[in-house]
Amino acid sequence: METYEFWTIIETARAATDKPFDEALTDVLAELPLERILDYDERFSAIHASLYRWDVWAASFLISGWSCDDGFTDFRTGLISLGQEWFERVAAAPDSLADHPLADSSDTLDDLEEALLQEDANYAAPRAYDRVTGIKDSYHDAQDARAASQPKREDAEPDMGEKWDFENAGEMRRRLPRLAALCESLPS
Repeated sequence: METYEFWTIIETARAATDKPFDEALTDVLAELPLERILDYDERFSAIHASLYRWDVWAASFLISGWSCDDGFTDFRTGLISLGQEWFERVAAAPDSLADHPLADSSDTLDDLEEALLQEDANYAAPRAYDRVTGIKDSYHDAQDARAASQPKREDAEPDMGEKWDFENAGEMRRRLPRLAALCESLPS
């Protein structure tokens, strides 16, 4: 799946304001042929993995206050759910999240945190695939079959950039100045 097709699917789901993003995304994907659902998930995984960096994780820590693997997975999915424009802005400079309208819309970052923790959207492709086939867990079998038919590739360790202590306020201010200042100015 081409990148523009992926973002068209995301934007179509974002436009459905009558339901949560994950449900809208599942609905959009369920309209695709089965192979295209697998293609979407392959592209989703690549885009999602591109955000597996310490600077993005630090932004997640500032907004949510914790730094577990599951939370960071959901946060990266949330960045994708914001659409291509915001995804690209944050991928280029995680500190730009301080400019997001939801960061400015309340006395806390709760609205932005809620928008960014999109756990259920991680499972939109499997849910859509299973809905189309009518068979529970059919997605995983199809995904396994697809992987078996492709050449084996070596998974390289991602370059996460330089790691630092997220609990070091001075370091956070130095690396993510606007987001750290926004978080510091909010009541605890």
